[in-house]
Amino acid sequence: MSARIYRPAKAATQSGAAKSRRWLLEFEPERAREVEPLMGWTSSSDMKAQIKLWFATKEEALDYAARQGIEARVEELGVATRKVVSYSDNFRSGRLGQWTH
Repeated sequence: MSARIYRPAKAATQSGAAKSRRWLLEFEPERAREVEPLMGWTSSSDMKAQIKLWFATKEEALDYAARQGIEARVEELGVATRKVVSYSDNFRSGRLGQWTH
């Protein structure tokens, strides 16, 4: 039984950072998904795929995994940087590059 611990990226449709500050422990799939022959839906008999545990810190998640005997793998993603650009910069006189429409 193995799990992955990570901080999810923020939703692309949201400007806030909800659900991206906490750490998430998800179990790795033990069985492959199957296609149900009648309807063609994808299903799985792996019940641990439905479990998602949220933690305030990475250390809490690692402690929980160690107490429960879960082999955990930590994935740390880099923090996205945002370039702040204003609309008026398009018309600045010292602008680098050509201004075209």
